[in-house]
Amino acid sequence: MTSSEQVVDSPEGWVAEHIQRYVETGGAEGHEWRPGVYTLLLTTRGRHSGKRRRTALIYGRDGDDHLVVGSQGGAPKHPAWVLNLLAEPQVEVQVGPETFPARARVARPEEKPRMWSTMAAIWPAYDDYQARTDREIPVVVLERI
Repeated sequence: MTSSEQVVDSPEGWVAEHIQRYVETGGAEGHEWRPGVYTLLLTTRGRHSGKRRRTALIYGRDGDDHLVVGSQGGAPKHPAWVLNLLAEPQVEVQVGPETFPARARVARPEEKPRMWSTMAAIWPAYDDYQARTDREIPVVVLERI
């Protein structure tokens, strides 16, 4: 992923505004979204368009890895960013002022319960979102390259 390519931000208005503040301030605004709830910016490659697409997500940590949840509020389908990284796992991550390349993967069945607990402790609504849908909401592991 080359950083000189144009990036298309989330079409969701408030998310796009959040991303813009995050980028303009190098994460000084937006990294801590709510007290104790931190966000990162994830840039994936569109599986159909080939364009770089960026969204803001709540994250947690598992050792050196960052964790994000593909909840989409418990919607019946995975969010587009999950589908994109399934097609192309090479992603770009911004955490505060730092940007780095990463490889994204869905948590393995044996590690997901622990990772889910980590994320639900940060954002308890994830449990509600899972109860709303028949799909298994993935925890995505972002491994720095």
